[in-house]
Amino acid sequence: MDRLQFIDFLNELRTEFINHPDNWENKNIDDYLEALIRYTEDIQGYYDNTGQKIDADKPDWKVFADILKGASIYE
Repeated sequence: MDRLQFIDFLNELRTEFINHPDNWENKNIDDYLEALIRYTEDIQGYYDNTGQKIDADKPDWKVFADILKGASIYE
């Protein structure tokens, strides 16, 4: 994923929130930011458990996108 694809992703994420807010566990900024912190702490486990060869300590645009998306539903 490059920067322009990340921008497209952000637009899609926003549209998803607007059109389908019931799909989001964290609907206010405080809950979303808290989940963002927790998901960022745990994302390496997600990559390991799904067999993805990604090092979360060397993030790229895809890692940022995964964190933002994951935080929308992370409890």
